[in-house]
Amino acid sequence: MALLLWGLRMVRTGIMRAYGGDLRRLIGIGLRNRLSALAAGLGVTAVLQSSTATALMTASFAERGLMATAPALAVMLGADVGTSLVAQVLSFDLSWLSPLLILAGVTVFMTGTASRPRDLGRAGIGLGLMLLALHLIVAATQPVRDSTTMEVLLAALTGAPIIAVLIAAGLTWLAHSSLAIILLIMSMASIGVLPTGTALALVLGANLGGALPSIVATWRGDAAARRVTLGNAGFRLIGCALALPFLGLAAQWLTALDPTPARLVVNFHTAFNLALMVIFLPLVGLAAKLAERLLPDSIEVDDPSKPRYLDTTSLETPTLAVSAAARETLRMGDTLESMLRDTLKVFQTDDRKLAAEICRKDDIVDRLHEAIKLYLTQINRDTMGEADSRRAMEIIAFTTNLEHIGDIVDKNLIELAEKKIKHRLRFSDEGFTDIADMHAQLLANLKLALGVFIAGDLKTARQLLEQKVQFRERERQASERHFDRLRSGRAESIETSSLHLDILRDLKRINSHLTSVAYPILEQAGQLRASRLAAERTRRTSGGTVTAARQ
Repeated sequence: MALLLWGLRMVRTGIMRAYGGDLRRLIGIGLRNRLSALAAGLGVTAVLQSSTATALMTASFAERGLMATAPALAVMLGADVGTSLVAQVLSFDLSWLSPLLILAGVTVFMTGTASRPRDLGRAGIGLGLMLLALHLIVAATQPVRDSTTMEVLLAALTGAPIIAVLIAAGLTWLAHSSLAIILLIMSMASIGVLPTGTALALVLGANLGGALPSIVATWRGDAAARRVTLGNAGFRLIGCALALPFLGLAAQWLTALDPTPARLVVNFHTAFNLALMVIFLPLVGLAAKLAERLLPDSIEVDDPSKPRYLDTTSLETPTLAVSAAARETLRMGDTLESMLRDTLKVFQTDDRKLAAEICRKDDIVDRLHEAIKLYLTQINRDTMGEADSRRAMEIIAFTTNLEHIGDIVDKNLIELAEKKIKHRLRFSDEGFTDIADMHAQLLANLKLALGVFIAGDLKTARQLLEQKVQFRERERQASERHFDRLRSGRAESIETSSLHLDILRDLKRINSHLTSVAYPILEQAGQLRASRLAAERTRRTSGGTVTAARQ
C-alpha cells in the first residue's frame, strides 16, 4: 500500500514539474462555461491522478478571484469523473507493463539532460511502481481469505454499511488518495475477500473521504477557496446518502454488465461519479449561491503587515506560490518606497511624528519579509522545477536586501534625523541639495530595481548596474563638495559634517542593496565577470599599466 501511494506521488510530481503550467492553463479554460470547466477538471485529474491536487489548484483560482464558485464546482465534478477513469484503466491486469515502465523511466531519468524528460521519467517510474504495488497487494491479500478474524470483521460490516462508509472515508483521509483506496478495495474484491455489498459501501466511503484532504488544506484560507472544497464535499455527501439505500439494486445492474468482482467495484465507482455529474452539473449555479450565502466573504480591517497574496492553497503548485510571493514582494517594495520618501521629509521638516511612523513601517517590512521567507520554504519541493526553484531563491535574496534597506532607514537614517532634531542642526543649502538629488536618484533606482525583479529584463538589469557606478560617482562628488565647504569655513557644514557624510554613505549602501537584483540576471546571461582581480591580472600580464587596469 505504501508503494502504491509513493508511486501515485511520483506520477503527480513528475507531471506537475513537466506540465504544471499547461495544466493550470487548462483549468483556466474552465472560465468559459460549465462544460468546459467540467472537461478541464476531468482532463487535469486524468493526467495528475489526483483529484485533491486539482481541488487545491481550483481553490487557489477561486481565492484570487480568477474563477467564480459555479465553474469551480463544475471543475470538481469533472475531477471526480477523471479519477474514476484512471481507476478504470488500472483495474485491468497490467502487471506485465510494470518492469517496462520502471526500466524506461529509470533510463530516461538517468540519461536525460533536460528537466522535462527527467520529470517524465520520474512519472514513468511512479506508474510502474503503482502497477507493481497492485500486483503485490493482490498476492499479499490471498491468505486473508482464510482468516477467521477477517470473516468476523466483514460479517459485522455486511450488516452496517454506514460503518463501512465511515471506515473507508477515514482510510482515504489518512492516505490522502481516494484512487489508492479504490484500488485496494478492487484488489481485495478480486480475490473474494470482500462481499459485493460491503465493497460498494467502501467505494462510497472512499469517494466521501477523497474530499477531506482539500477541506483540511483550505480550512484557514479565504471563504472563496472553502466554498469550492466544501461544495465538492457536499455533492459527495448527498450522493452517498442517495446511493446507500440502493446498493443491492446497483450491484444487480452492474453484475449484469460485468460480473467480475474487480470490474464491478470500479464500474460502481465510475457510475457514482457520472451520476453526481449528471445530477449536480445543472445545479452548480444554485449550489454556488448557497455556498456564497453560507460562506460570505469576510470583511477584515486592513492590516498592512498581513500578507495579502500568500495563500496556503497554492503551496502544492509551485508556480502559483512563487508568483504569489513575487506579488507580496512588490507590496514590500511599495512600503519601502514610502519609508524613503518620508525620510527626506523628516530631514527637511524635523517632524518627530513622521520619524516614528517610518519606524512602524519598518516593522511592516520585517513582518512581510518573514512571511514571504517562511511561505517559500513551505512550497512542496517535490513538485518544484528548476525555474521555480531558482525564482524562489531570487525572491528570498531580493526580499532580504529590501529588509536590510528598511533596517538602514530605521536604524541609521532615522537615528541621524533624530540627532539633527535634538541638536537643532541645519544643513547648508548646497549640502541639502546634494542629499536631495541623491535621494531622488535612489527612488528612481528603487523603481528600476522592482522592474528588474518582476520582468527579469537583461537590458534593464544592465541599466540598473550602470546606475550603481553613476550613483557611486555622485556620492564621491557630493563628498568632495562638502569638503570644499569645510575648507571654506561654512558653519552649517562644520556642524553637520558627520551627519552629512553618514547620510551619503547610507544612501550609497541602500543603492548597493537595490542593484544586487541585477546580478543573477547578468550572470545567467554571461554578461558579468566572475572577478575583477582576474581581469586586472590579465591586463597587466598583457602589458597594460596599473592605471589602465583600474580604468
